[in-house]
Amino acid sequence: MSKHAEIKKITVSNIRRMKSENEKITCITAYDYTSAKILDQAGIEIVLVGDSLGMVMNGYENTIPVTLDEMIYHTKSVKRGLQRAFLVTDMPFGTYNVSHEKAIENCVRVIKETGAEAVKLEGGAEIAPLVERLVKSGINVMGHIGLMPQSVHVMGGYRIQGKDGSEKLAADAIALENAGAFSIVVEGVVAETAKKITAAVGIPTIGIGAGVHCDGQVLVYHDVLGLFDDFTPKFVKRYANLKEVAVKAAENYVKEVKSGVFPDGGHSF
Repeated sequence: MSKHAEIKKITVSNIRRMKSENEKITCITAYDYTSAKILDQAGIEIVLVGDSLGMVMNGYENTIPVTLDEMIYHTKSVKRGLQRAFLVTDMPFGTYNVSHEKAIENCVRVIKETGAEAVKLEGGAEIAPLVERLVKSGINVMGHIGLMPQSVHVMGGYRIQGKDGSEKLAADAIALENAGAFSIVVEGVVAETAKKITAAVGIPTIGIGAGVHCDGQVLVYHDVLGLFDDFTPKFVKRYANLKEVAVKAAENYVKEVKSGVFPDGGHSF
């Protein structure tokens, strides 16, 4: 049971305190009202509307085609399902990479229209000046370093990061902390490097495929529940196989409709 289970609404202060008190932080993605309600009831501290919706909701090859309007639509749906969890939304590719002015305009739009409590941006020291401006504008920022899906073409694919040491990634994390980010996602980084990054900063690190030493963990909702099987990264642990359950339920529905078993008297007016 979380030491903070009695908290009625998770805030940035609660998230920071969890690191200082060595309590692990839980984060899962959500993309709609129903999944948000499930995660909130389960006690998840951070719900992330990830641009991973491009793959699991829209069937894109990667996250790059996701638009700002898509992120806003899904974030608004998720917000309506949350009471306790802290809500973060991804800023999709191209919405914060052109100019600081346009980036701030887009981030303000997301916060105003969705009710999200923070935005997440991919990048290290190179985006620290933007992060600083966003924070000064009153917007909470979650950073994201290591494997950055929006940079998949530049990185040459989904490659594990940090094999050559932690200096560059630790410097990125420190730059983001100094700019005012309240937490940092560390993705696809070897565990020992992630441990050094976590020790180098005073803000929480949220790992995904980065080992046990991060201050928290994040996974994709559809991966946790076994709903998405187009591909399964090594770091994913399935806690259920709901796709199998759903397929069987649909098959039973087909069978009963075809045979005239459904609807019966109990399901008819």
